[in-house]
Amino acid sequence: MSSVGSIEIEGTTAEDTAFPGSTFREVSDAVFANPYQRVWGAPGAPPLPVYDVTLASVIHGALQRGRTALLRAAERTVDSRADLRWGPDRTGFRRLLHPNGICLSGRWQITEPSEYSGYFATGKTALVVARYSTCCAETRRGSTRSLSMVGKLFPTDDPNDTGLVRTANFITQQDIGGDHTDYINDAELRNAPDTTVLRRGAGGLPVILATGMALARADRMPSIRQLYEIAELGKAVGEPTRTPEFLRFVVAPEQPRIAGDRLDFRDEIMSQIYDRGDPAPKRTLTFLIEVTDEGHTSGPPFRERRTFSNWRRIGRIAFDRAAASYNGDAVIHFSHPTWRDDRNDPATGTRVNGRKVR
Repeated sequence: MSSVGSIEIEGTTAEDTAFPGSTFREVSDAVFANPYQRVWGAPGAPPLPVYDVTLASVIHGALQRGRTALLRAAERTVDSRADLRWGPDRTGFRRLLHPNGICLSGRWQITEPSEYSGYFATGKTALVVARYSTCCAETRRGSTRSLSMVGKLFPTDDPNDTGLVRTANFITQQDIGGDHTDYINDAELRNAPDTTVLRRGAGGLPVILATGMALARADRMPSIRQLYEIAELGKAVGEPTRTPEFLRFVVAPEQPRIAGDRLDFRDEIMSQIYDRGDPAPKRTLTFLIEVTDEGHTSGPPFRERRTFSNWRRIGRIAFDRAAASYNGDAVIHFSHPTWRDDRNDPATGTRVNGRKVR
């Protein structure tokens, strides 16, 4: 099935540049407004759609504009801070690489001692809207897939706060080429994942190679997403930025393991929070927040391996609501932070005002 949303607005638009900020309520209301199943798992509910990722969509526009849809999207994800991209016809934009996802909302809490700034600091609590997805079209366990979780932090603990804010975004993923994790409980989602290109197979190889080239052309270090947005969120003027280099999310050990042959990860996540056929949340899904500044990368770009030491648990994200929805697949937008040579110094950023300067 073709992905939803318009492929004609992959690049930065006036809607992106005019973005004034958003509220938690606005974003959460959007992603929960039109679920594919009105009540998850209810009798007669339609199956969740599975959208394809194709080379044709990734290179769309290359002949007409000289720049592929993927390159325009790669530049826009860095340049745009918009949280929602509705488009001129209110149908959203096409997700080229992670079209199948599920959105969650909950709270980010830093509960342990931390030397970092912003919302990595001890005692910080934020509301969060996240999207858990897979690249590319394989959603079921038992297959090679790359699970991912991206999210945005709102610097408030009041879901009805009406003040417009610029959110801080995180991007985490399993091996970019794919992994063999059957349960979300066993997935390690990092801002600096490994890369095993050959796991995509012959069909997926052109897409991942095109992806790497587009991301490298738009920014730098395409397989690492720095964390300074969170370390700068709510930081006092004049306070030095102190950003952890690496972040990983792992499911809390007390979470149940959801059985089911060839289970779709979206159903697995819904089962963590809901009972089938009942719209009321019954449980939470918790991820542990772990950080370290000690890591090493080896190997060529097509087979990168990363080793880490001294991971420290500093908090958790507890999600209490989830939905697979049209707006969750086509409207919500997550900004990718541009690469900084010094992650704590904004003057070292790669893209500035829509242009790559380094």
